[in-house]
Amino acid sequence: MKELIKHAQEMRTFSHAPYSSYTVGAAVLTEDGSIIGGCNVESSSYSLTCCAERVALFRAISEGHSSFKGLAVATENGGSLCGACRQVVWDLCGDIPIFIADKNGKIDKTTSAELLPEAFDKSKLK
Repeated sequence: MKELIKHAQEMRTFSHAPYSSYTVGAAVLTEDGSIIGGCNVESSSYSLTCCAERVALFRAISEGHSSFKGLAVATENGGSLCGACRQVVWDLCGDIPIFIADKNGKIDKTTSAELLPEAFDKSKLK
């Protein structure tokens, strides 16, 4: 998981955060061992901003990946995933380990099930 976390930290450098100055990097580990990164991209119309976690996952999906083994998120202060990202991670990944890193190398490990208890998913649509 060290490589996954390192990749997420590197992705912060690509962040486009002219409004918040809060840079976020993320990286997802695919079933075949590929690591796909993403960064947050802000818009002046704030609701159109896309978080790093979703950018990484959407990028992985668009490159043909569909099964994921872990996700790393890197911020300055170890900020956790927003609600929208928690739902998307659950929808696309199910219960996977998530590593949240700050700029000093502190790493918190959690899971998508811990971040989104009693998740709404496709099983509820039947």
